[in-house]
Amino acid sequence: MILPTTEILSDVAEELHIPEDDLIRRGVHSYLERQLRTIRVEIFEITSRHNISGVDEMDERYKNGTLEEADTWQDLQRLDHLEYKRDRLQQLLEVLS
Repeated sequence: MILPTTEILSDVAEELHIPEDDLIRRGVHSYLERQLRTIRVEIFEITSRHNISGVDEMDERYKNGTLEEADTWQDLQRLDHLEYKRDRLQQLLEVLS
């Protein structure tokens, strides 16, 4: 038998002796932190691979010809997306704190 989510939430909150709202907030906060760590690792991998600090520097290196676009444009797109997600997750974490 599968219990409804609200019942599970209630049982866990009771067992931990915390309000359900706190349990939800802590769970969301923990989840966002895990996602943020994963994103930071991927950002680190890309920036280390190209010896850059971020998407702005990568773009600048394209413009001045010190980075080949042919083999790295997918990393630029991915890094841009990851930096956006990182910033958004940080904003959400600030709201929860």
